[in-house]
Amino acid sequence: MIHSFLRRDWIGRIRLALTLFGLPYTVCTPGARPAISCSYSHNFRTSQTLGPISTSFCNLYTTGVQTMPPSSAPHVKSRCPQYPGSKINRFLVPDDKVGWSQNWPQYKPLSYTNPLVEKKPVWADPEIGSFSPKFNTVDGAVDRTSFEGSYKMEKQKPLNPRGRTGVTGRGLLGRWGPNHAADPIVTRWKVDAKGGKTLHSVSKRPVLQFVSIKRKDCGEWAVPGGMVDAGEQVSITLQREFSEEALNSLVITPAEKAKISDRISKLFKSPGFQVYKGYVDDPRNTDNAWMETVAVNFHDDSGNSVSELPLQAGDDAGEVQWVDVDSSFPLYASHSHFLELVAKERKAHW
Repeated sequence: MIHSFLRRDWIGRIRLALTLFGLPYTVCTPGARPAISCSYSHNFRTSQTLGPISTSFCNLYTTGVQTMPPSSAPHVKSRCPQYPGSKINRFLVPDDKVGWSQNWPQYKPLSYTNPLVEKKPVWADPEIGSFSPKFNTVDGAVDRTSFEGSYKMEKQKPLNPRGRTGVTGRGLLGRWGPNHAADPIVTRWKVDAKGGKTLHSVSKRPVLQFVSIKRKDCGEWAVPGGMVDAGEQVSITLQREFSEEALNSLVITPAEKAKISDRISKLFKSPGFQVYKGYVDDPRNTDNAWMETVAVNFHDDSGNSVSELPLQAGDDAGEVQWVDVDSSFPLYASHSHFLELVAKERKAHW
């Protein structure tokens, strides 16, 4: 995502009572390797949840639509030649050497952990050896389970379930092993002056609109999202991130907060479509730390919950607005795929 995890308020930030129900997304500009331009887009705030990251307590549903790339596909963004935010060059890993099952004695990657992470902020683990984490389980207030299933260990360190990345350590990530995030995709129908659904001139399908934020760091449009805080349920993260980034709920008056709370609670208690849950091919990933996310679509079908609320950009967003869901609208690559899946589920134009 962005370097906003470095912002001054990542520690002790006021959490609103206005929270109920926030999967990294990443971007890698298409192109032939090794000339891959990668960027990342999740606020790194803290860590994982108190219990295993599960959405069973939420009113979610899934369909038969394939929402995740096959685990056999080698990750690409996680092998960007230069690790983001550093001068560290990754050890070049060809497609046929990504899997850990491939014997490769010549593989000698550099170890890198960002200096900020090494300062032991509240959202980061200490170095292996100075503490004894319990991997593949809930470890106190940190959920170290993975959506990918049980991951392997080597020299007391977890191994990336999707294989080699060309660098060891944690890089910019705080946790050894999985680092969990969440992305709320809030949509409504585009309507005409009479309140009827607007049909696309070519596809003749109804047009969806989604809440999109323009990132301050790169000027690109994206879905709001962020890291799951320690002791926080994914449902809480989803609503918190939407409230903070799209409605600027950190600075509004108590009366406005109460109004927004009612509207958002109504929307986030409605059935949500789980668009994606799993590993994220993120340029911050290393052999020992990686991003995972849950992306959920909440649809304001009647247009009377959040659709009527004034959008206001939060501290991580330069702008925020309702945007038509269309394949021609430029978004971070992974979010474009998320929106395509939402459009198919809602039988809307894409």
